[in-house]
Amino acid sequence: MRFAILAVLSLFPLTAHAADKDLEARIAPLTKAHNGRVAVVVKNLKTGEAYSLNPDEVMPTASLIKLPVMVETYWQVADGKVKLETTLTLKKDDKVPGSGILTQHFSDGATFPLRDAVRLMIVYSDNTATNLVLDQIGIPSTNVRMEKLGLKSTKINAKVFKGSTTSIDPEGTKKYGLGSTTAMEMVQLLELIDAGKVVSPESCKEMLKHLKACDDKNTIARFLPSGMELAFKTGAVSDARTSAAIAYTKTGPVAFSILTTGNEDKRWVRDNAAEVLLANVAKEVYEHFGQKKE
Repeated sequence: MRFAILAVLSLFPLTAHAADKDLEARIAPLTKAHNGRVAVVVKNLKTGEAYSLNPDEVMPTASLIKLPVMVETYWQVADGKVKLETTLTLKKDDKVPGSGILTQHFSDGATFPLRDAVRLMIVYSDNTATNLVLDQIGIPSTNVRMEKLGLKSTKINAKVFKGSTTSIDPEGTKKYGLGSTTAMEMVQLLELIDAGKVVSPESCKEMLKHLKACDDKNTIARFLPSGMELAFKTGAVSDARTSAAIAYTKTGPVAFSILTTGNEDKRWVRDNAAEVLLANVAKEVYEHFGQKKE
């Protein structure tokens, strides 16, 4: 069953509750100590308990924009515009550097369905797979969809590592790189997915399955219990680290997004300050919600 967008928004008002004092006491010192700009939104999707810092500040997404791209792909599948079974062929010119496995490990001419490209885009943040997905759905379509959902700051600007030749917004590409969003909008999108209100319940289940398999262990999953159920996507460029997640805690699912930009520490190391910040904020979210009694 499909859901009209207006009905979705009326069923799930996308407003945060008043800041929780314990969450603020846990998270604010971490963000204050960080040398860079930080935005955080946390919301318990069952109780409404929430905390936010710079929730509506537009910031770069890096690979976090691949989450909205996945949503648009499933919407186009539901509309009959694309098929997850469509066979894609990997060509030499498709391969771009950065995260993922296609460029490094797959031969030219390899074939696989669109469904697998979407999975690689989310689980391994595969840049080449992302561009293959964008070839199927078009670059502007994600922005149109997000605007219809009321997420007007969530935009993708170009294909990955091909901004100079594929950008649909040169100014946006110059300012934000691959894409832009706000911490609030990422939490709003996750809230809709968790409730099964994006595209269809079945599509949401499949998207959450991809997110729960995300392979990034250096950021928000870093200090969490190994058996904890976590659906998430992250992003990284030299001066920005980003994340959005649903943590399934004892008190209910908790959606949170942590965005950073202008980071002083630009190192590509495990102990990059922004990556440690993301990990520590996620840990505080878990300890606040996960330790409470049923």
